[in-house]
Order: sequence, then structure tokens, then C-alpha cells
Amino acid sequence: MPVEDSRLSGFYKLSVSERREKVAKLSSLSPDEVDALASHGELGEVAADRMIENVIGTMSLPVGVATNFVIDGKAYLIPFCVEESSIVAAASNMAKRCLKMGGFRTNNDNPVMIAQIQILEIEDLSAAKEAILTAKYELMAMCNSLPSTMIRLGGGCKDIEVREIDTMSGPMLVVHLLVDTRDAMGANAVNTMAELVSGKIEEITAGRVHLRILSNLATHRLAKVTAEFTPEELSDDGTRENGSKIIKGILEAHHFAMADPYRATTHNKGIMNAISAIALACGQDWRAIEAGCHAWASVETGSYTSMTRWERNGEGNLVGSIETPMAVGIVGGASKVHPAARANLSILGVESAQELAGIMAAAGIAQNLGAMRALATSGIQAGHMKLHARNMAVSAGAVGEEVEQVARIVNSQSGPVTQQLVKETLEKIRNG
Repeated sequence: MPVEDSRLSGFYKLSVSERREKVAKLSSLSPDEVDALASHGELGEVAADRMIENVIGTMSLPVGVATNFVIDGKAYLIPFCVEESSIVAAASNMAKRCLKMGGFRTNNDNPVMIAQIQILEIEDLSAAKEAILTAKYELMAMCNSLPSTMIRLGGGCKDIEVREIDTMSGPMLVVHLLVDTRDAMGANAVNTMAELVSGKIEEITAGRVHLRILSNLATHRLAKVTAEFTPEELSDDGTRENGSKIIKGILEAHHFAMADPYRATTHNKGIMNAISAIALACGQDWRAIEAGCHAWASVETGSYTSMTRWERNGEGNLVGSIETPMAVGIVGGASKVHPAARANLSILGVESAQELAGIMAAAGIAQNLGAMRALATSGIQAGHMKLHARNMAVSAGAVGEEVEQVARIVNSQSGPVTQQLVKETLEKIRNG
């Protein structure tokens, strides 16, 4: 269920069990959901064996909670499943800096997925295209004749589009079924519809239907989020002057990503640090989401560019926005099979797939800003390596209390934190 306040002061100072207990209380988790989060092997062999083939075991990743998020006036604790340090901290930090201007705002599309039907060996493309569009309502009725909860709740095939494309195999027609999948991601539903109408489409066009499959470039299902940050909130010292300088540096970093695909790739990876981590935590198809987001970053301009847009408004505030495909679901799939995914969705308290999509996109903006602000000020390594020092200590062989000792010592020193420095520090501790 939703939380009343996502600002958890001193949360990072608590032990893992204390954090879990606090989140469980705030989110009203059931005992089974708490147990799923507490279990290091939360996915049992029986459940795992049902999910994929040839199962030999399971593999766990940390789940952390990003705090301070307010989206559309509602507070959220957001679960991230990710192995990289500093991601959760950076997102929480930027979300806190957004609170003064009311947090993040969403304006998402309806949850419409695309099923593609490929038609080859057509003698007259124009006539075949016209025939499909003439039969559009008949084809839509066939799609919606399937008994399904999705259609009962107002979803189903809402429109049909037809495209002509030239390929190395010759000219083709491509039919797009536009299907409102409601709170499901919708892959199975749209694939079933595409297969159902393929015979009729062959009859109408006198062509040969080949592929019948959804597209992960869900351009009719965009998550749209905006956020505004004052110079004072982005500053190091609370002053407008310092914050304005930081905004200038952030915009210069953004313009670099807009113009250069080499930079844009790393820039967008930072955005996906949040989006993919939430997708994984909540049992979504994060590969499909990543493919759609990266493809969309090329569609509008014809070259790969930033997924986000940043500008300074008339008040001198920094305004960020994102519009990106977000095919997610809260019914069916791993979101209902994996016990930890169910628990993480309970922490979010989402009531629709569109709400989940907005949360993921908002976190993407926060993550993007955190990375750009770090690059524009102290550099990305300073904060990242400070949090990464514990991992480096473990890699050097530190155990128990040695881990925190090593991390504390190397972080107190000036200069870069290297694996060699960590190793030498561990040896000094052990040698007294």
C-alpha cells in the first residue's frame, strides 16, 4: 500500500533487518512478503523450475529502497534490484532536491501495445493496404472476440495501422494491431490476436503472412514525466549563485549527450540504472524495456541521443523531462510468480501499470540528474568510490568488522581509492 511519507531520515544508518522492518510497517507488508524479502534464496527451486527451462539454481542481487520520492503528490518508497553502489543513494538524493517544487509529475499514454503482422508476396501493395483498412473493424472484432479479462475491463484492439516498407527481401506490408492491454504488459495477448487474424489478412491481401509478433518499441505507450529543481536545491551551499553555476554545468553535460552518441550511450545507461533496477525488482521484462527505451532514443532524430531533455526556465530553475516507451504490467508474468517481486510491488502500492510506468520514468530522471550533477561538480568517482570501498575491501579479502574498518580508513584519505590502497590498508590493520 502507499506510504504517507517517503522521507526516511537516517534510513541508511539502520541495519538491514531494521530497514526491512521499517519498510514493512510503512507499507503494511504481510508476513509472507517480509519473509520473501528476508530470505537470501527467496525464489524456491519449485517456482524457479516453472519460470524457465533447465533450472540448476537461483542467483540473488541486493534490493535497496530509494527514498524521498513524491510523484503526482503521492509519496513512494521505490525498490531497486541492482548490484552497483551509489545508484540508490543518488536517486534518493535527487528526489529530495525535487520536493520543494512538488516532486515529479506524470502524463502517461494509455497502455497500448503493438502487434506486427508481416505480409509478403503482394502483387499490388496499395490495393492490399486499402483492403486491410476497409476490413479494419471486422479484423478488430475478430481480435476482441477472445474471452479475456483485459477486454472485459475495457482493453482490446483499438485500431489498426498499415505500413509499406522496402527490405532486402523486397517490398512488404506491415500491419500494426494497436491493443490496449490494461494492467498487463500484454505480450501474450497481442501475439494471440496477431495469430488469430493472420488467415483473414492473407485472404484479404492475397499475400503471405510470415511473422506475427509484438513490437517492443511501444511508441503508443510512452511514460511522460517532468520535474523542476531550483538553483538553491541543487547547490552545494544553499545559494542561488552556486546552484546556477551547477545548472550551467548540468546543461553543458546534457548538450554533450544530445549531440554525441558515444556520450549518449553512457548518459542513457545512467537513466536505465534506475529504470532497469525497478523493473527487475518488480518482475518486469527489463530486456524489453531497455530495448524499447534505447530504440526510442534514435527514432525522433534519426541518430542516437539523450532519453531525457533538460532546460532552464524563466525562473532560472532546471526542468527535466522524459518520454520513453514503458511496457510494464502488474498482473501476470514474473510479477505474480516471484515472491520478492510481489513484495516489492506491495512496497510501491501501485494500482495500475501506468502508475508503475510513471514511477520508473521518474526514477530515471532522478538518476540522470544525479549522474550529471556529480560529473558537473566533484566528478562521478568521488561519491561512487566512497560507497564502493566496502566492495573493494571484500575483494581484497576483508571479513567481518575489517570491511567497515578498511572502508572508513581509505575514504578518510585524500586521493583516489584504488584496489592497491585497499589491499595495503587491510594488511596494516592485520599487522597492527
